[in-house]
Amino acid sequence: MKPVGRLTWEQVEGSPLPLGATWIEAEQTFNFAVHAEHAESVTLLLYAATDLITPLLAYRFDFLRNKSGRIWHCRIPLSEIGEARYYGYSVSGEAVSSLHSFDPQKVLLDPYAGCVFFPPDFDRKLAMREGSNAGKAPLGVLPSPHPMFEWEGVSSPRHESEAIIYELHVKGFTKNPNSGVDPSRAGTYAGLIEKIPYLKELGITVVELMPVFQRDPQEGDYWGYMPLNFFAPHAQYASTRSDGQHLEFKNMVKAFHQAGIGIVLDVVYNHTCEGDHRGPIYSYKGFDSASYYMMSSDPTHPYANYSGTGNTLNFGRGHVRKMVMDSLRYWKREMHIDGFRFDLASVFSRNEDGSLNWGHAPIFAEIAADPELGKLRLIAEPWDTGAYQLGRGFPGLTWLQWNGRFRDDVRRFVKGDLGMVPDLMRRVYGSDDLFPDDRLDAYHAYQSVNFVTSHDGFTLYDLVAYNEKHNWVNGNNNQDGTDANLSWNCGYEGDKGAPGGVLALRRKQVKNFFCLLMLSNGIPMFRAGDEFLNTQFGNNNPYNQDNETGWLDWGQLQTNRDVFRFFKNMIAFRKRHPSLSRSRFWREDVTWYGTGEKADLSHDSHTLAFCLHGTSQDDDDIYVMINAYWEKLEFQVQEGTAPEWMRIVDTALASPDDFSERGEPLQGLSYWAAPRSVVVLLRTRNSRSDVRRNGVQKHYE
Repeated sequence: MKPVGRLTWEQVEGSPLPLGATWIEAEQTFNFAVHAEHAESVTLLLYAATDLITPLLAYRFDFLRNKSGRIWHCRIPLSEIGEARYYGYSVSGEAVSSLHSFDPQKVLLDPYAGCVFFPPDFDRKLAMREGSNAGKAPLGVLPSPHPMFEWEGVSSPRHESEAIIYELHVKGFTKNPNSGVDPSRAGTYAGLIEKIPYLKELGITVVELMPVFQRDPQEGDYWGYMPLNFFAPHAQYASTRSDGQHLEFKNMVKAFHQAGIGIVLDVVYNHTCEGDHRGPIYSYKGFDSASYYMMSSDPTHPYANYSGTGNTLNFGRGHVRKMVMDSLRYWKREMHIDGFRFDLASVFSRNEDGSLNWGHAPIFAEIAADPELGKLRLIAEPWDTGAYQLGRGFPGLTWLQWNGRFRDDVRRFVKGDLGMVPDLMRRVYGSDDLFPDDRLDAYHAYQSVNFVTSHDGFTLYDLVAYNEKHNWVNGNNNQDGTDANLSWNCGYEGDKGAPGGVLALRRKQVKNFFCLLMLSNGIPMFRAGDEFLNTQFGNNNPYNQDNETGWLDWGQLQTNRDVFRFFKNMIAFRKRHPSLSRSRFWREDVTWYGTGEKADLSHDSHTLAFCLHGTSQDDDDIYVMINAYWEKLEFQVQEGTAPEWMRIVDTALASPDDFSERGEPLQGLSYWAAPRSVVVLLRTRNSRSDVRRNGVQKHYE
């Protein structure tokens, strides 16, 4: 025991853990801790709300008293803080070209700040040049005790075969005045709550939010893929402007969970908004560039750039991995997030020299070993600017992956490219070439997140309305965004003056895409607004379009109610038939056909049919006929008798016949599929016979 009245070492010197600013209620004091490996001196700056230029207190750390290893730390009693509300740091050290960018005049943001304050005079440009930016730099908000948030009785939903992932942008989803959301809550976390009934009607079970980490509000980064901080929710998405974003975010998560909808965050840990050597010094650069970022051997471009945005965090360093792990745990424990989608996940597997660790990258092993994080829905975007790691065990045994091959192969097949039937079979089957389920590997079909569209690229409507990108409004001379869209405008570029026949074909193609997505093994994902033909006017990269281009146009929902109905019914159909989405591949339960008995796998083929038998899953049988040819073709149904089958879907028919909720009896085993159409038949468990007609080709070989 310590003698009465004597302070502990931690009370005198501060503690190196936890990192960040921590309020210690029992001692009525704050602990501050920050990692700055090569710094020669560190000063803590405390500011009052009434004076954001001159600090109330400047505490200079003594390395013999306030430093442990690479971490600088101290304790400041509440009695000494006075009216201080915000804090920052000043760090000095030897400025070494291409390694360290220490500038003691810069006020630096704590990488672990749980809330970020931007002064009224905040100025990004000052952080990009030498000299002081006092009063104009982002600051951390001192933590204060808050009443415990009431999560009691609300559990995180866990969806399996019924999982439908819906990607949306927090602001863009409700910001448009025609969204129907109260104007005071439009474009906010609270605004999303008002749209929960809509999401329930559509059938969504998992919402994937585009990045919500705090970012630089002056950068023009509408999408959110340029994070400033990994612990603070983006304050500008809150309807209340007085540091209330944490409570509003929690209320949003709670409301979604009460509705049975899970929330996955699209997280960007591969880089920050500080950019390259020309970018601003806000935080990491000022504390220690070379220990936070991967460095290049090129002195003119000192920052390695595997993210395409100027810098790449160095996951070869333990403190960087710890920062990410602490961030993930924060969003899980405090915000009750159900999973994470990791942007450019290949960056995490890079060694300090930039080479790829094809074995077991440390960060992935640490996530897998964590008892909380390992149980979440973890999704990887399995590539970066120089690596493509789709498939197999990347980045871990239970991880899901965005399947870019599904996107590309289905796009090419639907638009009519040659030689795509074998590839379509692979994707519909669950992509076992990428996730093999042999004895050695034993991967699962659900590890493939199937998608045709995402935020990155054309909307689903633009995919069938434009052959070329139209990104001029982005201000980059139409040079940004991919040129590899694999799109087809159905014979006319854009909407203005488009003939009626072209417009009708586009609607059919949209239904074809979505029908195939819902009929494929794996977990489907689509982007918000595709269900009512939202358009970005041919812009396939509106990352800086915080306007009508980037916001959903809810007026299209009324115009395209028939398309919304088709999406809603296809989602419900998938949920009713768990045979479609399985943990394992279909194997002997699927039989592949063509217009006749044999599947046509030739280079010139545009047709495919299959029968998925549901007995093993206590489900109905599903027969699908796919005609991507530009003329109608006669398909011969190869199983059962006509009275056993009901037609559920024919994408060539007008609404409501394109999806018959009660089912239309099949008149015979011969069915004429219209040009570019998909037909789905259903045979219920009660009506099917035990005899299959000449079933062949149990798999796709």
